[in-house]
Amino acid sequence: MSAVPTASSPSITPAPVRTTSPTRRTAPATTVVASVPAAHVYVRHIASEQPDGVVRLADPDPDDPTRTTQGRWWPPVMLSPEWVAGAEALDVLHVQFGFDSWEPERLEAVAEAVHARGARLVHTVHDLRNPHHTDPSLHDAQLRVLLRHADEVLTLTPGAAAEMERRYGRRATVVPHPHVVELDTMATYAARPRPAGPFRVGLHVKSLRASMDPAAVLPVLVEAVAALPDAVLQVNGHRDVLEGGNERHDPALAAELRRLDAAGALELRVHDYLTDAELWDYLHGLDASVLAYRFGTHSGWLEACRDLGTAVVAPTCGFFADQGPVHPFGLDEQHLDAESLVAAVRAAHDAGPVAPVTVAQRRQQRAEVAAAHRAVYAGPAS
Repeated sequence: MSAVPTASSPSITPAPVRTTSPTRRTAPATTVVASVPAAHVYVRHIASEQPDGVVRLADPDPDDPTRTTQGRWWPPVMLSPEWVAGAEALDVLHVQFGFDSWEPERLEAVAEAVHARGARLVHTVHDLRNPHHTDPSLHDAQLRVLLRHADEVLTLTPGAAAEMERRYGRRATVVPHPHVVELDTMATYAARPRPAGPFRVGLHVKSLRASMDPAAVLPVLVEAVAALPDAVLQVNGHRDVLEGGNERHDPALAAELRRLDAAGALELRVHDYLTDAELWDYLHGLDASVLAYRFGTHSGWLEACRDLGTAVVAPTCGFFADQGPVHPFGLDEQHLDAESLVAAVRAAHDAGPVAPVTVAQRRQQRAEVAAAHRAVYAGPAS
């Protein structure tokens, strides 16, 4: 269960109970979908590997010449009533991410523009709590608008679907998270032996989202790893967090990490944002990756670890265990269960190497995920 407070504003009118799956109308030869944002790895990997009649529009370049869809896609141009009204062809607007800072009223306007042109609005609920927001009220209000107006709602896990129905009275179709690592890259790593050496536990300190609390888990991890035979704690951190002169610099955390590194209690590696290739090398070099989230819902990082055969030590505050096998420990906004974190790290160590999800399994899953989306885009029979 989520640790997010839920009893506040009135709930949305519950969706009608369906005793059977809705009959889908026959999809047109081509269904034009604006999947927001199109460049995100999740959106790319819910698409069929073979042509299936679903055409996803590319992210339009923003008017600001200093921003590009390659460098920064947020906020998405497609997520605006003006773009929706003026789009040359549009059958479905599928909202995934990118509405972090939008007022609910503007999302209302987007939904009205979608329906005014006879298109469908689909929303995948990745986050029941925005990982960037300390205060959940804005995201809650945004979700209420999207869930009230969406023609169909999806989410990634049964636990999130149950929480959504309890909290908002809206039922969702559960479609699992596809692979994150490219399939050919997965195959390359599957054929590569894992690095030799001690059992390596990783903690990643990246840009310190509001949901992350590495300082809380750090002292427990130091003791837990020290108690294991032939093990090392590796902490990777971004320069914007661990070096001065940056808005996100955390001097207390940086000083403690450097002290522990000097004392030999951990290995500290400070660097800029990793490229995909560098990130996959890093994760493949870990035996276990610790997710230090004090609130959350789902995790693409977790799926990348599954693709590469890295064990995941995950908190119980979200629905991470619904996504795939994890070693759980208790962490939320109020409390860290230190004993359970020690036990989770030890369990990961004792379990030994983790076999990655196979390319064949991910390819089959991707085909099923793409088919599920194609059915959603077609919509129920009228």
